[in-house]
Amino acid sequence: MLRQKLRQKKLFLLLFLCLVIGLCSCSRKMVYKAGEKPEVKKEKTSKRVPGTQRPYVIKKRKYYPIPSAEGYSEKGLASWYGKMFHGRKTANGETYDMYGHTAAHKTLPMNTMLLVRNLSNNRTAVVRINDRGPFVRKRIIDLTYTTARELDIIKNGTAKVEIVALSETTSEKKSSARQAKANSSEPVILKDNKKVASQDFDSGHFYIQVKAFENRKNAKKLAKTFADQGRDVIIKQYPAAGVSLYRVMVYSGSSLKQARKNEAYLEQKGFADALVIARDKK
Repeated sequence: MLRQKLRQKKLFLLLFLCLVIGLCSCSRKMVYKAGEKPEVKKEKTSKRVPGTQRPYVIKKRKYYPIPSAEGYSEKGLASWYGKMFHGRKTANGETYDMYGHTAAHKTLPMNTMLLVRNLSNNRTAVVRINDRGPFVRKRIIDLTYTTARELDIIKNGTAKVEIVALSETTSEKKSSARQAKANSSEPVILKDNKKVASQDFDSGHFYIQVKAFENRKNAKKLAKTFADQGRDVIIKQYPAAGVSLYRVMVYSGSSLKQARKNEAYLEQKGFADALVIARDKK
């Protein structure tokens, strides 16, 4: 009798463990369409999130670094920082060099290569992101003294620019570089013995990240609001700094230009953190 009870307990524990494992293996992507129930899948990320990819707060405003710079393009004000910061540590631990070709951005991944174009004189420069900032409204990038001088920004202090994420190939891959140049509306730029070709990012699949929440219920509530308006919405779970962030992303279409307009519209509607995100597929 005692043996039978022990067997029953073991069987119960085994079934309980199987149930727990089954629940833990569920996916974590929620897709909302009008009239449909959500389906869930987890965002693919590395096991350890770098410190520079974790959310951070500056002047009571929270910033969420994006996982990838693929398809990134933005227009806004550029500024520059010089002697006061020269020799200090940047966000990724490097030493700031005002004579180098690096830059600060609030959300792009570290080491992202960008083409920066001064829209008033069409001058261009290539920079690498290694710091966070600028934390001033409407400014999108902080440049070094040398880069600002190349773009003729020193005198005025700021300038309207366009920044575009670049693809990078070594100078040895000549055929790839030539192909990139043939498919690009911009020239291939030679920088530090590397060929960097800008690409046409206007076509693809674009979402607007409306807001990110630590509370899943709040994310679902906002997603349902957009779904009830007939919009396709997904909620992507992204681990950061030991917590799970739920990013509410509204599908914007296949044009980056239109996505930028939708981003501006959402900002006017009170979603100050609206951000265009490019994805491989819808």
